[in-house]
Amino acid sequence: MRIAMIGSGYVGLVTGTCMSEFGFDVVCVDKDAAKIAALKDGEIPIFEPGLADLVQTNAESGRLTFSTDLATSVADADAVFIAVGTPSRHGDGFADLSYVYAAAEELAPALRGYTVVVDKSTVPVGTGREVAGIIRKAAPNADFDVVSNPEFLREGSAINDFMRPDRVVVGAETERAEGLMEEVYRPLFLHETPIMMTTLETAELTKYAANAFLAAKVTFINEIAALCEIVGADVQDVARGMGLDGRIGAKFLHAGPGFGGSCFPKDTLALAAQGQKAGSPMSIVEAVVQANDSRKVAMGEKIIAACGGSVEGKTIAVLGLTFKPNTDDMRAAPSLVIVPALQAAGATVRAYDPEGMGEAKELLAHVTWCDDAYDAMDGADALVIITEWNAFRSLDLDRATQLLKSPIMVDLRNIYSPEEMAAAGFEYTSIGRPDTKPAAQPRSVTSGGA
Repeated sequence: MRIAMIGSGYVGLVTGTCMSEFGFDVVCVDKDAAKIAALKDGEIPIFEPGLADLVQTNAESGRLTFSTDLATSVADADAVFIAVGTPSRHGDGFADLSYVYAAAEELAPALRGYTVVVDKSTVPVGTGREVAGIIRKAAPNADFDVVSNPEFLREGSAINDFMRPDRVVVGAETERAEGLMEEVYRPLFLHETPIMMTTLETAELTKYAANAFLAAKVTFINEIAALCEIVGADVQDVARGMGLDGRIGAKFLHAGPGFGGSCFPKDTLALAAQGQKAGSPMSIVEAVVQANDSRKVAMGEKIIAACGGSVEGKTIAVLGLTFKPNTDDMRAAPSLVIVPALQAAGATVRAYDPEGMGEAKELLAHVTWCDDAYDAMDGADALVIITEWNAFRSLDLDRATQLLKSPIMVDLRNIYSPEEMAAAGFEYTSIGRPDTKPAAQPRSVTSGGA
């Protein structure tokens, strides 16, 4: 099996590398010559646990190669995957499909023999048929089928998600295309992975529906957390009580500063836009988008309130900038709203992230970049945790109180317990739980005698 992967970004590189691990011959194609040159030299453009080793192993074996020559790469392929970006279009939020369509037009004349062209990119309903039309127009005699095969990779655990997925969804029009896709995913049969064969339109919509539902769960528990803070309930106990219901489940019921990343923000916008275009508004999805945007703004206000109502002239230590741990992805990260809000209110920000500072430096101005968590705390008036990296889960609290001017912590991921923080002497603010003050210190007793 020979596979060409058009696009060597997050989805393309992870998918292509994992397929080469299956034993297939895979070439990852990209127009970015610098990226391809770096990949050939073993430099990985993204941070994803386990990916670098997997790329190295399969590149050394010869199963995984990299190229800027699309025509040659496609000519020998049994399956050509389109894995290019579909960012939100400016103005209306609809998915920008220009890269998908350009790839289809360019690959069409290079097809030789029967080929399955696979939409791996997240695309709105109808895109597969548009791609087929583009290829047919550019190469009338080409022997091909177009398939929709959406990805369900989570950043930070993408390798495991690909190797042991919950399901594989394939939208195909012919038995011939279904048969080839079954060969592509045959290695997963060993894990009894459900392979769902359906139509193009159903596969395309399944991806958007899944992401929008998960985004709605995140947003729902965040709104419950806000209510908990007012009425005195504990959102973690509420979430546990909800999650024990098998119809609901515990996943994605973790309150925080709002969702970000490469998928949820753009996919909820795209689904809402498609609903409007089709005359079937996605009112719940639209509300999720609005509530999530408001959530990020509210987090800046929450931090300012925890600092006594003003951060003018104060220094705030920020730990964690990426939208989630185990990735360097800054796309739509809550920090991109929270940090500027603190700066606009007069604060100086000292920040540290284990993997995301390279990207963050391009997106956030006037931030003091620090070497580690304790460097960020040194001389700060308050400490804020935005991303729950493991490195922040067991901070030396005694050292932290010595470095900070004031023992104030705002934990936007609830990685510490209020009781622990009170005992450590912190004024502690978390999400959906009561704020705590430092535990009262026992008064010393002086004995006297006559």
